[in-house]
Amino acid sequence: MLNAGRASDGLRLRAALDASAYPVYVSGMVKAVFPGSFDPPTFGHLNIIERARTIFERVLVVVAVNSEKHYLFSAEERLAFMRELVAPWPNVEVHMCDTLIVEFARLHECRVLLRGVRSVQDFSYEFELSILNKGVGPEIETFFMPTDQKFFVLRSSAIKELSSLGGDVSGMVPPVIARAMERFRIKKGS
Repeated sequence: MLNAGRASDGLRLRAALDASAYPVYVSGMVKAVFPGSFDPPTFGHLNIIERARTIFERVLVVVAVNSEKHYLFSAEERLAFMRELVAPWPNVEVHMCDTLIVEFARLHECRVLLRGVRSVQDFSYEFELSILNKGVGPEIETFFMPTDQKFFVLRSSAIKELSSLGGDVSGMVPPVIARAMERFRIKKGS
């Protein structure tokens, strides 16, 4: 009798889940969206993408465009950088987006937003953002992926400042990015 009760509970749960408002994409493919400004792209970003590509069938890297933010690199440059950096990975593609990321995810039938976190402060911010996203798109789940500890201190803002003052950022960003950042260096004696 006890087992029969558990079986019927399981059937009720299955029926409730099947009747939920969450769409199920028929492809069976789990795709993740990894949005960011990527200004500049860092080894930390690439670490998250490289790890995610082994978990998800496809990873859609989304270069965010926000007219309210000031970027070091243009949207087109950031898009080109990311495409070049992920080119060796066939299941990773790069897009640009100037709308709500939830809308982008829906358009591309993605159920997962992937967010990299380095610290408790990152998690706190990203958690609040995930709640907002859940309100807009209840069918979209946010997965948090902590960065590898060797990339723990890589913040784009700190890298930009260090580079502008002539510091060496070669251990923080890919060579193509380090070379591109040289044009923003403050001239000594200015």
